Amino acid sequence: MGASSAVLQVTIGRIDAGLQNRKTALEPDCNFTHPTAMKDPQTNPPIAIPVFSGSGHTTRLAQAVAQGAGNARVIDIQQMTDADWHALDAAPAIIFGTPTYMGSSAARYDAFLEEASDRWPAQLWADKIAGGFTVATFPSGDKLSTLMRLAVYAAQMGMIWVGQAEIGAPVDPEKPDINSAGSWLGLSATSSRDKSLLIEAPDMETARRFGKRISMAASRWF
Repeated sequence: MGASSAVLQVTIGRIDAGLQNRKTALEPDCNFTHPTAMKDPQTNPPIAIPVFSGSGHTTRLAQAVAQGAGNARVIDIQQMTDADWHALDAAPAIIFGTPTYMGSSAARYDAFLEEASDRWPAQLWADKIAGGFTVATFPSGDKLSTLMRLAVYAAQMGMIWVGQAEIGAPVDPEKPDINSAGSWLGLSATSSRDKSLLIEAPDMETARRFGKRISMAASRWF
């Protein structure tokens, strides 16, 4: 056997060993309980949902997110109390909610975020789970820019951002109209033309699933 062949065999052996070690490291722990097994709302971590709603749509969406989370406090950022600030500081997860106005988050919500940024120097919100949702008149409505604004804010605060994971139809025919916008950075909804509904049923169900996802992420992280 030539020297080059011997070197090649040694190299292949090292690669095989490395792949085997990586496979072993990635194998799931047989004692691990997947977060989807957590169905008792009493065991769900407390989640704070600070919301601004101009016409009621975002609040309606927040209610569905809270229902899915199982143990959540919806906070109207226009009527903040000391108890609300304490809930935000204590919660292991915060889900930000604002309508999209003219391609960005609402100005009043931006004012809330700037006020909350007083917590940045001491990193009071660092390592919290974070997520976001928004609603606008049109299916696109440039809502992505609002979710990006919220995600960047969360990153600046040292938070751990969790996006959307629901794959609906046509990829999954068993989930018609779930996450119909294909929004992955966060929850995106379209306001209903029926003002008695505000938010259509498929978006409400997507919101409930998003709230559950954030709750499971917080349970797993903490």
